[in-house]
Amino acid sequence: MGDSSSRSLEAILLVGGQGTRLRPLTMSIPKPLLPTAGVPLLEHQLARAAAAGVRHVVFATAYRAEMFAESFGDGDRLGLEITYVTEDVPLGTGGAIRNASAALRSGPDDPVFILNGDIISGHDMTAQIAAHEKADAVVTLHLTTVEDPRRYGSVLTEADGRVKAFIEKSPTPITDQVNAGCYIFRRGVIDEIPAGRPVSVEYELFPKFLAESVPIIGHVDPAYWLDVGTPAAFVQCCCDLTLGRVRSPALPVQGVPALIGEGAVIAPDAQVAGGSTIGGGVLVASGAVVDGSVVMDGAEIAEEAKVSRSVVGRGARIGPGVVVEDAIVGDEAVVEAGNELRGGVRIWPRSVISDTSIRFSSDM
Repeated sequence: MGDSSSRSLEAILLVGGQGTRLRPLTMSIPKPLLPTAGVPLLEHQLARAAAAGVRHVVFATAYRAEMFAESFGDGDRLGLEITYVTEDVPLGTGGAIRNASAALRSGPDDPVFILNGDIISGHDMTAQIAAHEKADAVVTLHLTTVEDPRRYGSVLTEADGRVKAFIEKSPTPITDQVNAGCYIFRRGVIDEIPAGRPVSVEYELFPKFLAESVPIIGHVDPAYWLDVGTPAAFVQCCCDLTLGRVRSPALPVQGVPALIGEGAVIAPDAQVAGGSTIGGGVLVASGAVVDGSVVMDGAEIAEEAKVSRSVVGRGARIGPGVVVEDAIVGDEAVVEAGNELRGGVRIWPRSVISDTSIRFSSDM
């Protein structure tokens, strides 16, 4: 197969989901385009793919597909060539891969990365492809280890890395290895996925491969990994990138208490820390505190307001003395003085929260 570093690699990037668990943040923008430490979430993964030798990426899009082309264009600024393929009806992971494969140029034995657009990972993609080629595998999965594998489907491997079994979520898992969502497929195998109908990689394709003794390898790399599927995970992801807990070639500056966007104004006695991201044109007024949070472009945090582990959407206004803790405030929403938003509450875009007798809380 040759040395992967000596040729241009291809990837299919799955970005068709609607991101419903992240509403209201995703009501106007796809999850992979959410600003994450100052750049779109997807840009971190694209920059890492480019650093690993990927040169051509096929976007498998569906929800608000046109916004991806508006954000990334032809990919030139990232050192990539990007092709966009849209599915008209939901096809599942396998169906989306098959649909996007028409734009690939690789030969039948060449490796193709399959990437998921809602993952932040620090794993070594170059090592994964080396393991794939050494084993002459048909599919190589990135596996990570987690403290509580009960929340995930586990992947059991032999001593040589060959996948032995895919195990559904279990109260008594027998391994802490879980599927981390970055695959390498031999190009020719993608053509064998049924076309024109929904296909699940996890529930249909991989079990079929195992039953047919197709060589599937699990490449274990316990580096930083996060599924950015919930508001809490999104906030954690942004803070971890800012603080440098996971490195990203997309960011020129990491390992700082906060990232401050162009034109933002922070009062001298305001506090902004904990890996917070402050978007462009944001105002953080006197005495305000923003800790471990994301404040998007054009928002305003008024005097003595406190925002912790939360997201404040574009153009939103947090009034004087308001407390926002573990909450999401949608774009252009207004939270007037005296309110407290806690415990997972979500305020929809352009809402006005004016009753100062209300203390919002939620178990979400």
